Amino acid sequence: MNRHATALLGVAFLVAAVACFAALDTTTKYVSASVPLLMALWFRYAFQAVATTAVVWPGRGRRVLRTQHPRFQFLRGTLLFLCSLFAFFSLKFMPVGEFTAIVMITPLVITLLAATTLGENVSSLRWLLVAGGFSGTLVIIRPGGEDFDWTLLLPLGLVACNAWFQVLTSKLARTEDPVTMHFYTGWVGTLLASLALPFVWHTPGTWTEWAALAFMGGAATVGHFLLILAYARAPATTLTPYLYAQIGFAMLGGWLVFAHVPDTWSLLGMALVAACGAAGAWLTVRQSRVLVQPAES
Repeated sequence: MNRHATALLGVAFLVAAVACFAALDTTTKYVSASVPLLMALWFRYAFQAVATTAVVWPGRGRRVLRTQHPRFQFLRGTLLFLCSLFAFFSLKFMPVGEFTAIVMITPLVITLLAATTLGENVSSLRWLLVAGGFSGTLVIIRPGGEDFDWTLLLPLGLVACNAWFQVLTSKLARTEDPVTMHFYTGWVGTLLASLALPFVWHTPGTWTEWAALAFMGGAATVGHFLLILAYARAPATTLTPYLYAQIGFAMLGGWLVFAHVPDTWSLLGMALVAACGAAGAWLTVRQSRVLVQPAES
């Protein structure tokens, strides 16, 4: 398979992955009406941990446990658990599409962290895109408006945790096996969720609740696996613009399950976030191409 075909396959895997994540978010909002959120969170991580172990352990055994940075593995797993916690509580109180659009400013926040924390040089255009992305988020949240509620700020906690999660992932990926990272992520999340499980356990009363919980675990597991396959076949600069397809899938899920259609201002804010994020990804692609061009003699 040539490079172009491999990259297209990577894009296909990524689009399928974000569709799984949108399905996970939609199901989470559905489940939150009848199942304690921390219990649902435990099912999500336990399913991923067990499924990953069942697939990986026969071929690798204890080698999958080898890591040079166990503390950072635990920190990474904790950050993703906090991301899920913020996501679950956010989805209980707000529509799926608007929630997803706010979360999609994460790449722009990473740019902000790169400049303020990592000391990286950020161009004026990138700062403009960061400002545009935050403006889109404010349009969706509309602080001070009639529909504003403090729960609309919950996704911003997710964005902050996710940005640090991505920064730490980029650091660990230089020396750590991605499969090992995925393995630890599942089990750290399961461990943390298990601490609260005895206090929140509620036996699902219907088969639909059991099915929804199992579907959440399956969607999360398959989505993360597809994400790994995508990044193994195409560079992040190629794939990043397609991450914003998740906004469309989330809006579709919200409409199909909850009959929710975003209002005009929310649609405008979502479009602004997607446009600034995609432009930032395009700028990254452009700069990476410049860097690999041979110097003129």
